[in-house]
Amino acid sequence: MTTAETAHSVRDALAGIEIRSQAFIDGEYVPALSGETFDCVTPITGETIARIAACGPADVDRAVRGARAAFEAGSWSRRSPKERKRALGRLASLIEEHGEELALLETVDMGKPIRDARRVDIPLAAECIAYYAEAIDKVYDELAPTDPSAVVMVVREPLGVVGAVVPWNFPLLMAAWKVGPALATGNSVILKPAEQSPLTALRLAELAAEAGIPAGVLQVVPGFGETAGQALGRHPGVDMIAFTGSTEVGKLFLRYAGESNMKRVALECGGKSPHIVTADCDLEAAATAVAWGIFYNQGEVCNAGSRLLVHRSVKEELLERVRKVAEGIRPGNPLDPKTRMGAIVDEAQLERVLGYIEAGKEEGAELLLGGSRALEETGGFYVEPTVLDRVRNDMRVAREEIFGPVLATIEFGDLDEAVAIANDSVYGLAAAIWTNDVNVAHVAARRLRAGVVWVNTFDRGDISAPFGGFKQSGFGRDKSIHALEKFTDLKSIWIQLRQ
Repeated sequence: MTTAETAHSVRDALAGIEIRSQAFIDGEYVPALSGETFDCVTPITGETIARIAACGPADVDRAVRGARAAFEAGSWSRRSPKERKRALGRLASLIEEHGEELALLETVDMGKPIRDARRVDIPLAAECIAYYAEAIDKVYDELAPTDPSAVVMVVREPLGVVGAVVPWNFPLLMAAWKVGPALATGNSVILKPAEQSPLTALRLAELAAEAGIPAGVLQVVPGFGETAGQALGRHPGVDMIAFTGSTEVGKLFLRYAGESNMKRVALECGGKSPHIVTADCDLEAAATAVAWGIFYNQGEVCNAGSRLLVHRSVKEELLERVRKVAEGIRPGNPLDPKTRMGAIVDEAQLERVLGYIEAGKEEGAELLLGGSRALEETGGFYVEPTVLDRVRNDMRVAREEIFGPVLATIEFGDLDEAVAIANDSVYGLAAAIWTNDVNVAHVAARRLRAGVVWVNTFDRGDISAPFGGFKQSGFGRDKSIHALEKFTDLKSIWIQLRQ
């Protein structure tokens, strides 16, 4: 795959697609008030494919004022449940109808394989919006069991203006996880996509308008975290920040909230998920899950199984099986439907991943597989599937989130040791255990400190199942009916009756 061939494939993919490059505020595309832009670089070739409006505090303020005006006017917040349901359902249908366009934008923007964008990201985003559309008229308010002399209604009301700040690894899907329940409950939403992947968010805004969502109810402000993101986090007119991203940035949003208006904050942050393989399990199935658990989406997954904890009696056999699976997961042109592993999102992340591999070797880990940059001749950002062995849990590669295709292997002797190692982390997003013993499965699942625990599988999910973490992986849940709770507040309405 030469530079010219790859560049040609990118140009062909974008032929006939209009890239939206401006902010979407109050129902129309507008440039940043400063006139500034930033380069949208495809990791497939390292080329600039668009220049995106670089929103700053003034743009965020404009978006907040528009979102607040829409909320107070009630064009969405007081629209009947069945009407909101109809509009969100239409949005889900439009995402499906424009699935190929959205998949191409997602792949060119952040480097994921087109087969995954087509089969996973876009369909699941549509499913998420449709799920919350259907939920709108299925959630009831309550009556408190008070004395008969009063009727006390307990009602859920929207918070107001929600800032949704989403990451670059699953741009449209993570946006749907926030936008779906926030809009379903009647809020106005300001979506701040990652600067590495703004394209599908900007297109989503246009589709939402076409679906009948009023102007001002969904705003999109592309820009950098330290400018647009911080302005959103500090703005006194924002009632809530729903964030997915690194733990470091999650802590910044907590600070912004405390130093401004004590806005609500819901965080889904980093992970260093332990993938435990006992001696008593199906090693072939476990090896496949281990490999895909870290190499899927180039390892750019918050709950990636980046720490392999394996019983010492089966370690060598398991790693050999993982190596064989990895032979079929090689970096390639993300626009080729046969490619199973794409590009790292940008050059900075590429250097971060390669730096962690070197740090692991310097601290004593043994490189068993990969470890190098790949396809450098394309100008893009690719890393080989990498396996490190003889890792200790105090090494950086075992403690810090790499967000790349790097597996750190740690051996253990018994279940108590495995659980202790697994829980010895500041993170608690996800975990998994492989065992044929139902007792071991139950005991481990209850003892592992993680928001999601898989048994004899990995990275399985459904829109009906909550997702979120413990400890410094954040708080609050995405997906399921439970996600509606964080975008609303309870109000008690006490009606005294004449006796």
